[in-house]
Amino acid sequence: MHELRTANLLGAAALTIADRLRDSAAAAAGTSASGTAALITLVGYPGLGVTELGARVGLSQPAAARMIDGLVALGLVERRAGSTGRSVAIHPTRRGRAAAERALRAREGELTSAIERLPADERAALTRALERVLYGLFDRPGSEHVVCRLCDRGACLSAGQACPVGQAARDRGGAHG
Repeated sequence: MHELRTANLLGAAALTIADRLRDSAAAAAGTSASGTAALITLVGYPGLGVTELGARVGLSQPAAARMIDGLVALGLVERRAGSTGRSVAIHPTRRGRAAAERALRAREGELTSAIERLPADERAALTRALERVLYGLFDRPGSEHVVCRLCDRGACLSAGQACPVGQAARDRGGAHG
């Protein structure tokens, strides 16, 4: 019964935190939640094609194309000729990079607010537990990008730490780049 309560508490906390960080990050970026995820992804991986970008933020190719149209109209991304034939590469503009940075800072504010009541030893224990949970949540090559679509990669990799989702991808034959 205790495990059911723990799982239920985790579900309530995860949903509330996810709602808050998604909403605050999107408001800070001035675009939709998927547009915000796309901007953050493109800052780390400029030049992705529409299909790959859509896969990384959890959208179908047609939905990703519509999202990119909206981001282009806002001046946050631009289309460029890709490296092969008719391919198109999507790049963040200066405004898009600034919007992604604002989104990450808003996300950071929500997340630090969620854990600030915990004493240092409990935060350290939570870090270890979350690393194990995230490692276990990775289920197939490619899914690490969706899991990490709103991540601050610099924060995750600080002090020489490995991303637990990236480590799971490497351990299971994927590549987290």
